[in-house]
Amino acid sequence: MSILETLSLEPNPKRQRIEPVFKDSSSSTTCLHSFARHGVCTACNSLVDKRHVRSFDYLSDGLQISHEALALTKRLATKLSCLSEKKLHLVLDLDHTLLHTTSVPTLTEAEKYLIQEAGSRHDLSLLKSEEDPVEHLIKLRPFVHDFLKEAHKMFTMYVYTKGNRYYAESVLELIDPKRIYFGKRVITREESPYMKTLDLVLADERGVVIVDDTRDVWPDHKSNLVEISRYNYFRMMRQSQCSKSYSEERIDESEYNGGLANVLRLLKEVHCGFFRVKEELESKDVRWLLQEIEFNRGVLHEESSIL
Repeated sequence: MSILETLSLEPNPKRQRIEPVFKDSSSSTTCLHSFARHGVCTACNSLVDKRHVRSFDYLSDGLQISHEALALTKRLATKLSCLSEKKLHLVLDLDHTLLHTTSVPTLTEAEKYLIQEAGSRHDLSLLKSEEDPVEHLIKLRPFVHDFLKEAHKMFTMYVYTKGNRYYAESVLELIDPKRIYFGKRVITREESPYMKTLDLVLADERGVVIVDDTRDVWPDHKSNLVEISRYNYFRMMRQSQCSKSYSEERIDESEYNGGLANVLRLLKEVHCGFFRVKEELESKDVRWLLQEIEFNRGVLHEESSIL
């Protein structure tokens, strides 16, 4: 059960919208206005100052949570997830992490065969939009379906992309058409136009792992970050003319020894370390575990180099 379901915040689609009777928030001195919808407190129907809340429209239309309640909600979400499902939270980037997208007009002559193959390959799709006249090709990273299936057993997962919502939804039709893995947990540039932040993720930071190919977009959460190798399938604009892209050579990244497979092994190690001793769950922190794993791997690398 999600934290929103627990708090009974999800709207019932069968119910008609009832217009609230607005009250001056100053008249409801005993209400903390912890949760609001479209600027109206869900408890007392008072108008709530938007400076005192953060919006979570991507989870539920008009949902707003006060800064005070947000910290408690995050802690509760992580605690419930750990105790009831034995799951942590995982935030996944899209571009160059789970897939690579390019515009059709930028394809080289050696890549144009892909246009014909887009309709017959499970890992390649042509994206068309009425909003954008330019067609795009989306190439899924090798091992992505197995990665999501395995990660889902250990994590409640979010998508966090700098692309727009239409693009994100189009990608989800390819990797999670039934919304088994991500549900409504999709954060786009509409909600986060600048830097990426865990402030928008309903989970305590001690239980959140980020997987992204770009470190700089997470200025405040680098200790939660697992930096994955950048997936470039199509020819890049700045790529040397002396080298060919995967698409031009008609090859691909290794499925079982590529970026996603390597990260999955690390995620399993983090999950195992976090839940190793049940009595210590309250004190566990993925940031410490990631630091410890990185240190141990560094030591092993040095020892193997000496040998």
